[in-house]
Amino acid sequence: MNAVEIETAVSELALQPFDGEEFPFSFLQAFGNKETTIKRLRSGASNKSDLGGILQTNNIHIAIAQPGEVTKILAALKASPSTTRAKARFILSTDGVDFEAEDLESGETVACAYQDFPDHFGFFLPLAGITTVKQLRDSSFDIRATSRLNRLYVELLKDNPEWGGTERRHEMNHFMARLIFCFFAEDTDIFSGKDLFSGTIERMSERDSANTHEVIGEIFRAMNTRYAVRAEEKVPRWADTFPYVNGGLFSGSVEVPRFSKIGRSYL
Repeated sequence: MNAVEIETAVSELALQPFDGEEFPFSFLQAFGNKETTIKRLRSGASNKSDLGGILQTNNIHIAIAQPGEVTKILAALKASPSTTRAKARFILSTDGVDFEAEDLESGETVACAYQDFPDHFGFFLPLAGITTVKQLRDSSFDIRATSRLNRLYVELLKDNPEWGGTERRHEMNHFMARLIFCFFAEDTDIFSGKDLFSGTIERMSERDSANTHEVIGEIFRAMNTRYAVRAEEKVPRWADTFPYVNGGLFSGSVEVPRFSKIGRSYL
């Protein structure tokens, strides 16, 4: 598995209801462990944990904590003779609310809410045999963003197959470039206000996604219309807060592919 595939698997795991008994196995599967390896751990044949957890030699010692005891269990994992004997590089504890881990080789730690642990998937890439350099670790958020954009791209093409054909593929790529600019502008204060782009779409488009493409199209049209002529061009008042963007990114057609409910959620 490559880093993008691992990010997808880890993100899907975090969205599932927490199951303390299954989490260690699901976590290891997300990092590419084969079913035969998981079966051996389940049976106890290769699991040498002395804390009732899951211990994979040379890799990781995982233990599920009782509510509120994650830090306590992580300390126990670190002090465990089995962790030392098995030369585990990582220790990990979670109760489904909090999540803590440590790289015993480097001393680096992760402490976050359970649902946010995919943000730190780069920390655990050695579990997949990926020898990380700091640059790859630091680019975890970029890898997540790339993976999510790819899922959105694939989902949009399911409902708009003509946008993937030779004649319209450039329009699809142009649309994705516009989206990337809007997300960048939203996070770097080019847009005024908090979450202007994503917040406007969430507020103005229907949950069933029926008019999502129309809302995005109006936003794009506003950014291609100078302030002096917006009233004349009948730019909606809710879109008038978006700045005029010179340079051609929003010139030409502002047609937007239709969104499914899944596509809207990915956005």
